[in-house]
Amino acid sequence: MPHQAPLGYVAMLAAFVGLGLFVLPGSAQTDAPEVEALFKENDCHKCHHPTRSKKGPALQKIAEKYKGKADAGDKVVEQMSKGGKVKLDDGTEDDHKIIDVKDPKIRLEIAKWILSH
Repeated sequence: MPHQAPLGYVAMLAAFVGLGLFVLPGSAQTDAPEVEALFKENDCHKCHHPTRSKKGPALQKIAEKYKGKADAGDKVVEQMSKGGKVKLDDGTEDDHKIIDVKDPKIRLEIAKWILSH
């Protein structure tokens, strides 16, 4: 059964989006505490750390991989959303969990937060 974000987070994020507090590319920064909360609620932190590799690559390594690429946000959203096998730093493969966030704008905000590292 997929992990469900608490309704409080979903309602809070919907309010932020509705009020324009989450921003899209070309605007100011994302609201990092709420985005980081979703990252943790979806257990992404179990495999990804900001500066060091765990089971998966560090967020800095992901940001470096996509630096300067116009489609970076879309590529990270795709990786978070499609699931399937991913190659780990140790050369093994594992199933990548699908993030439980349906709103594409919020998924993009999470991707932007990852790419900001």
